[in-house]
Amino acid sequence: MASVRSTLDRLSSAADRASWLGPLLARLTLAAVFAPTGWGKLHNLEKITAFFTELHIPAPQVNAVVASATEFFGGLLLLIGLGTRLVSLLLAFTMAVAIFTAKRAEIDGIATLLAFTEFTYLAMLLWLALVGAGSASIDRLIGWIGRRTSERALQPRATTVGSR
Repeated sequence: MASVRSTLDRLSSAADRASWLGPLLARLTLAAVFAPTGWGKLHNLEKITAFFTELHIPAPQVNAVVASATEFFGGLLLLIGLGTRLVSLLLAFTMAVAIFTAKRAEIDGIATLLAFTEFTYLAMLLWLALVGAGSASIDRLIGWIGRRTSERALQPRATTVGSR
């Protein structure tokens, strides 16, 4: 029984050391989806506006620009891990709107809803909003720099003889 426990402890420790990989893979996957689609939408705003008009989305021209820019710039920010929690919430909102406007007619039950690719993106985005970008990110680097600066500010300064 001790060897089983030891093996489980080693596996748990290895998983903890690799915990940075989950958020990184989620960010890269979502960035690979959102940045190119947002770019494409930004270059076809007339078509996106017409589609939003068909879906009865209010202010379709403004919302076409907002949704397209959110997807493009949000995808880029996810790629580098900057502002991940906020960006994830903005993109999650975009996915929720997409599901309940463009996909609403296809929803015939919870199983159908959960099977949508858009729902998978929504779940991944909400997870990133909760856990953050992970250690392989600009967010973590900025946090580390901020913590280091704060720690230095709290340390007492050495004084030399004769100085004030």
